[in-house]
Amino acid sequence: MHEEFELDFTKSAQENASDYFEASKQARKKKAGAEQAIKELENKLKSEEEERKERKISKISKKEWFEKFYWFFTSNKMLAIGGRDAMQNELINSKYFDEKDLFFHADIFGASVVILKNGVEANRDIKEEVAQFAASFSRAWGSGMAYADVYSLKREQVSKSTNKGYLATGSFAMSGEREWFKAMPLILYAFTEIKEDSKKFEVIPSLTYDKIKPEKAVELRPGNIKKSEAAKKLAKLLEFDDIDYILQHIPSGSFSIKV
Repeated sequence: MHEEFELDFTKSAQENASDYFEASKQARKKKAGAEQAIKELENKLKSEEEERKERKISKISKKEWFEKFYWFFTSNKMLAIGGRDAMQNELINSKYFDEKDLFFHADIFGASVVILKNGVEANRDIKEEVAQFAASFSRAWGSGMAYADVYSLKREQVSKSTNKGYLATGSFAMSGEREWFKAMPLILYAFTEIKEDSKKFEVIPSLTYDKIKPEKAVELRPGNIKKSEAAKKLAKLLEFDDIDYILQHIPSGSFSIKV
């Protein structure tokens, strides 16, 4: 293949050569600039794609059945669920409290009913994790307390009826000896974790945190930051867009947040 050149016959051969040299130099600059622009565009598109994937993960997260409650997995992967109000406490007792489960409740009026699935098989250390969770999701948090006592019972020890009749929603009749967990500290950790292409926001008691040490966990204690502001701060710190979900899964009251 032959290249064709246009010559300016008013100029000398040296002048024509000089013009072509300059034109060639400018073309190389334009080519380099175009290649750089293409590279920058590709990097920008790649970055935007990664951001879209991240937003998709955080927003389109498959909800498990237990996520309508307070929930966490103990350090040995046992599931604990807790009621967010009296109606959920009632639902947990009637539908999700089975014979092999354990019932946990803070020794204070106004607390989440927390059920440890297959809890009768758990050792004392695991029960303490759940007891700390139950203490934190009680009125003790909103009262600014640092500790709360918690007890646990088996299925046959918890009932909805007494010799005086049926109890009100969220109230239970308890019998027999209780297993006590004294002065459980009100300390939680929040973090996010990618599970099956979904980003999960999780809250665990400090006793669980000490054993599994998730990355980028944020410490929560009773404090002076309003719940709504705490949720916004956690959303930013943990890069989790669903503030409503955060609000539903942290205790009622105010917060102290430590990174």
